Amino acid sequence: MKLHEIKPAPGSRKRKKRKGIGIAAGQGRTAGRGQKGQAARTGGVKGPYFEGGQFPLVRKLPFRRGIGFFNPYKIVYRPVNVGVLAKHFEAGAEVTPEKLVALGLAHPGEYVAILGDGELSIPLKVTAHKFSATAQQKIEAAGGSVTKLEVKRGGYRTR
Repeated sequence: MKLHEIKPAPGSRKRKKRKGIGIAAGQGRTAGRGQKGQAARTGGVKGPYFEGGQFPLVRKLPFRRGIGFFNPYKIVYRPVNVGVLAKHFEAGAEVTPEKLVALGLAHPGEYVAILGDGELSIPLKVTAHKFSATAQQKIEAAGGSVTKLEVKRGGYRTR
């Protein structure tokens, strides 16, 4: 292969549309701008907020600040209720975030919070990042144990 033999792939190069070159070209006379009017003139079409000189609606609305602000230190927990644990685990089982991910109750890397909704009658060894007071009472009343995991600020977060 030599330098003079190199060519672009067929169909990859498209010719520029030459407007206003004649009627036969298909874009002659009005050059795709239609007949007369503002859009046909030079500097023609106004911006998307232009409302014919009327005060634009966008300028009437209050200016809101802080939309889209991302707080990297906010911690978001995946809630899992005590009643759900009773359905999915046998007596004396160890409940960890990894096992909850395997069951589809949480996503990998998420922080898990155990909440107290539902009934628990079997003892479980529950390990999670956060526990509500009622959840902790129900787990311990059933003969189980509670272990809290460390939560790092600025770590995983879902939106």
